[in-house]
Amino acid sequence: MMGEPEILIWCSYFDGFKKLFHRFLQVKGPSVDWAKINRPPEELIQPYDRIKARGLPDNIAVSLNKLAVVKLNGGLGTSMGCKGPKSLISVRNENTFLDLTVKQIEHLNKTFNADVPLVLMNSFNTDEDTKKILQKYKHHQVKIHTFNQSRYPRINKESLLPIAKSMGTSGENAEAWYPPGHGDIYASFHNSGLLDKLIAEGKEYIFVSNIDNLGATVDLFILNHLMSQPADKRCEFIMEVTDKTRADVKGGTLIQYEDHLRLLEIAQVPKAHVDEFKSVTKFKIFNTNNLWISLPAIKRLQEKNSMDLEIIVNPKTLDGGLNVIQLETAVGAAIKSFNNAMGVNVPRSRFLPVKTSSDLLLVMSNLYTLDAGSLTMSKKREFLTTPHVKLGSSFTKVQEFLARFENIPDMLELDHLTVSGDVTFGKNVSLKGTVIIIANHGDRIDIPAGAMLENKIVSGNLRILDH
Repeated sequence: MMGEPEILIWCSYFDGFKKLFHRFLQVKGPSVDWAKINRPPEELIQPYDRIKARGLPDNIAVSLNKLAVVKLNGGLGTSMGCKGPKSLISVRNENTFLDLTVKQIEHLNKTFNADVPLVLMNSFNTDEDTKKILQKYKHHQVKIHTFNQSRYPRINKESLLPIAKSMGTSGENAEAWYPPGHGDIYASFHNSGLLDKLIAEGKEYIFVSNIDNLGATVDLFILNHLMSQPADKRCEFIMEVTDKTRADVKGGTLIQYEDHLRLLEIAQVPKAHVDEFKSVTKFKIFNTNNLWISLPAIKRLQEKNSMDLEIIVNPKTLDGGLNVIQLETAVGAAIKSFNNAMGVNVPRSRFLPVKTSSDLLLVMSNLYTLDAGSLTMSKKREFLTTPHVKLGSSFTKVQEFLARFENIPDMLELDHLTVSGDVTFGKNVSLKGTVIIIANHGDRIDIPAGAMLENKIVSGNLRILDH
């Protein structure tokens, strides 16, 4: 039997889903009129250097005490071959994403004698495992709160009816539910009571980011910019954007639409304009999903029910072959609802997501140094761009990836690495310039200990050729 609190939680889920589903049925065709899309005016996307140039006041701790850090912690590590929450994968010196986050905030609190709490938005997939692990941070100088995002029913693509047979979440119902994207943060945060609690404690802003973005640390210059605005022009929402490269063509971008800043995601783009959307020349920036948002503004918009987030229709095929859709929203899409919203064009270093084993290789290497939970590009690297790394399917799962390296190669002078097939690396290998290693099907390549590969192509029979 469900207790009263659980019944109330389910009621809030169904209320939220009903509103989302109702809007889904009403909206026909693309959610944007391509002819109305404009580039944002320059004053609405400030260069980070301009904000940094203003410096910091002596009493920045006062501003820090008005901040809470929210990490989006709903995802599993399945795409990297791991069970449980992605935030519990070790990424550097045995530290998990969560360890690094706690260390960063604890360092802030100790340095400035501040009280910045950490808030984790879990999903029903990650909540139990995350709460177990939080015991280990009891004696750290950082308060940790959690709340859960909603649990919505997947719907049959043909009938548009929920596929759940009951309220249960295991057995035949295990695939019937999903967390509805990070745009759910506003309603879930509000419904949990945590929003009101933080406001009562004097918090004014949250800094929101994905827990797997190791570049998303609290930036004192952006915080100071927010806190130093006049009360009547207080900026309620900052989206950190960065310059788009060929690797980021699918990332959401900021546009001016009907006199508002708006986030445009690739899923909203009419098919005829997808290539234009991916263009690095027309849309030069993309959303890092590092967001600074006013708590009183979230409360105001939630109570008025006036946050009309664009719906992302995410089609899935379940294990049994059933085609379903899940309706999702994105946290950044709310930018259009907030007053005096703006973008800040930040350095690429603030966007360091670990989505694949290729990303993991970069952050585990000597390209980065680790200090108080924060990763920064090594001063020994002569140029600031990160190498382009593409590891093949033999490296997809973290355990397999780790087994293929005796230790992580020296990559300080690497530009490009492609590895395909059954390849292993001995100790103290050094990779420089462009290195391509391809083991053909049935072959195996063992890069010997101490090898230095510079501008080399290594093929199936271990011939080493100049690139």
